[in-house]
Amino acid sequence: MSEPNGTGDGTDAHDANTARDIPDADDTSDADDTPDAIDATAETAYPDDSQTEANARSTPRSLPLRVDGLVKRFGGITAVDGASFEVEEGSLTGLIGPNGAGKSTTFNCITGVHQPTGGHVYFRNEEITGMEPYQIARKGLVRTFQIARELEEMTVLENLMLAPKGQRGESAIQSVTPGLRGAVIEEEEAIRERAWETLEFFEIDHVATEYAGNLSGGQRKLLEMARALMTDPEVVLLDEPLAGVNPTLEEKLLERIHQLREEGYTFLLVEHDMDVIMNNCEHVIVMHQGSVLAEGDPEDVRRNERVIDAYLGEDV
Repeated sequence: MSEPNGTGDGTDAHDANTARDIPDADDTSDADDTPDAIDATAETAYPDDSQTEANARSTPRSLPLRVDGLVKRFGGITAVDGASFEVEEGSLTGLIGPNGAGKSTTFNCITGVHQPTGGHVYFRNEEITGMEPYQIARKGLVRTFQIARELEEMTVLENLMLAPKGQRGESAIQSVTPGLRGAVIEEEEAIRERAWETLEFFEIDHVATEYAGNLSGGQRKLLEMARALMTDPEVVLLDEPLAGVNPTLEEKLLERIHQLREEGYTFLLVEHDMDVIMNNCEHVIVMHQGSVLAEGDPEDVRRNERVIDAYLGEDV
């Protein structure tokens, strides 16, 4: 899997260090040569390692996905009510909330399945609010669904080969014209090879020639995530990917998500299993009644009294 370019800009910290007034080694005209003065100068000019590391950790990563004041109404019902949040690049961010909190509707508005009533969605600093799903997917923002949506009468391998965008074979002219057909065949073979590699990565290559409609629920979840990755995404929205999955496949899915995150992919995960969210996500966003109630690292969210009262319960 290829790693997306850029995971944040550290130039601010670098400029801050290089801009300090460090005395010229050759200029001793005004310098105090006593040991105490030399030590003080060194301490001012060069921060200790722990401070350098702290500065690096505090440098914000880029924010590929930003939701600002999102609203979605269905008649007189407000499903999403001014939700605002950001997703950091290279992160595994959890989105939680009780049933009816607006999580899936938020996903649908972000990815173009629903047209928002109000608010804005930005991807890579470009507004994508109201775009069609295929347009958003082509930009590198893709999602999976609570109920896997495989093409049942196609094989597992064919499901994956269909996913890459901009294939030459989609053009009837290129597919049949002498002199162009060769390039179509060459590209198709490359896509087939990549599809096999992806199936092996998710350990479902043994069902490559099986019709997708014959797969188990867990295998369909793996297939859907594999198909999403075949589109070369930068950010993947996972809508309850572990729902209905047995513990063995759940562990396999989580392992794959972490592997992909290490390669530079960014994930926003909706999941009802609190242990999964708290043990795997570095940042958690809590929705309640269509709005963002709280967000922070898992421990902060776990201890947040408003979250406990609204959703998690006292035993979390």
